Amino acid sequence: MPRNSQVPFNKYELYNQAVQSAAEDVKFYNKIYKKIRKSKKPMILREDFCGAGAISCEWVKLDKRFKSCGLDLDREPMDYGRKHYISALNNDQQMRIALIKKDVLSPGLPVADIAIAVNFSYFFFKKREVLKRYFDNVYKSLNQEGLFVVDIFGGTQCTDAIEDKTKHKNFTYYWDQKNFDPVTNEAYFEIHFGYKGKKYEGVFSYDWRMWSVPEIREIMLEVGFQDTRVYWEGNDKTGNGNGVFSVVKKGESCESWIAYVVGIK
Repeated sequence: MPRNSQVPFNKYELYNQAVQSAAEDVKFYNKIYKKIRKSKKPMILREDFCGAGAISCEWVKLDKRFKSCGLDLDREPMDYGRKHYISALNNDQQMRIALIKKDVLSPGLPVADIAIAVNFSYFFFKKREVLKRYFDNVYKSLNQEGLFVVDIFGGTQCTDAIEDKTKHKNFTYYWDQKNFDPVTNEAYFEIHFGYKGKKYEGVFSYDWRMWSVPEIREIMLEVGFQDTRVYWEGNDKTGNGNGVFSVVKKGESCESWIAYVVGIK
């Protein structure tokens, strides 16, 4: 490559590096399933709101029997995933993965042992009845001993207009909370990237309702899940999240926290 050539700005690759940890995430899903189901292996994972399908790709790498399916309505990130992520899998792994354009509210979702809705994607549903409809759809699609895994975040900082900045090796990641409405619990966020001396504003945007852990657990139980568990992120020595999630009965009141809520069928 010539010295003065420039690597083009690639929003999906930067998002993957800054936001996702797919290889570690799938190990966590596999671990909690085997813990809850007494060492039984989950064979099929479905990634709702899959985007480019990075998690689906990592799942089929874990075990030669594992299959995955990603659902999304936006063809662009799925096409990117097919070109850059699925193409990097070996032939056998490619046979065990599919990315499908489908509305998660539509009937007949592909069956799974684990269904996930992560990166807070389901916050897109602002009305309780719509979120409940989605959760009910997930419940019906799960195999008999299936799990439904969602992530969630909160904390006092989530009510502030604030821009966080994280420096990576070749770029800077910005998480920008524009506003928060306490009457509706709605908030608007944007992701910016600083790359090659330029700041790319509003690369991704999110108009969400900030759901709470009790609300999520209550809706899961209402649609038929037998139980729920909360996995709370621990802290490192500096007080920041350490990426290790453990079952808790009580959380910690802090500026910012991340957790998983698991519905057990």
